Amino acid sequence: MSVKVYYTTVTASRTVKSQQAEVIRILESKSIRYELIDISVGGELRDKMRSKAGDPAAAPPQFFNEDQYCGNYEMFSEAVEADTVEQFLKLASLCMLDYCYEGTPNPEGI
Repeated sequence: MSVKVYYTTVTASRTVKSQQAEVIRILESKSIRYELIDISVGGELRDKMRSKAGDPAAAPPQFFNEDQYCGNYEMFSEAVEADTVEQFLKLASLCMLDYCYEGTPNPEGI
């Protein structure tokens, strides 16, 4: 699965610029692969982001795993604070000990 981050390269908002830089820094520090989708290249991308997010006023950055909506910046920030970024981004479950995060037995027992 692929994490997609809708962002913009054209904004006068220092807040949006700061949030986007923080997102990239965090994803890279956690070695999470992601694809940046720049909504400033066309209104259709912005409309697609908003439609998929279910919010006609959604502003970047917005997070998706393929086409599954994960959340907005505030939700991402909360996941960072709770150390649950991988779960927020709906990445494959990580197995530890005898059970995976989703509660399924780990066949390797690791």
